[in-house]
Amino acid sequence: MKFIKKFYEINAPIDKVWDGLINPDSINKWGGGPSRMNDEEGFEFKLWGGDVFGKNIKVIKEKLLTQEWFGGDWDKPSIVTFNLKTANGKTVVELIHTDVPDKEVKDIEQGWGDYYMLPLKKLVEQT
Repeated sequence: MKFIKKFYEINAPIDKVWDGLINPDSINKWGGGPSRMNDEEGFEFKLWGGDVFGKNIKVIKEKLLTQEWFGGDWDKPSIVTFNLKTANGKTVVELIHTDVPDKEVKDIEQGWGDYYMLPLKKLVEQT
């Protein structure tokens, strides 16, 4: 198992970025839908119509979202953590994804940018 660590600088307030991570209406707009999501610990979420699913395991509003993630035919969940901070009037998101199946690391790492964080960034920066 491997891990991925990335940083994304988003030119939007932290509350808008948080909304893009946890509000199903926003998630559907940036392309992760149909989705089922909120910011309650223990909530079982679904993204991309259930292709990715899991559970919120730790939530600190507008600061931290840690989730168990399943995709494909994984035997066990991987853990995804979004740490949000404000710096120079922008929001910085530190993404840490641990326990990524070895054979999927390259695709998942690219997918974080192409299908998740960059579409989210584009949405919240223009609204």
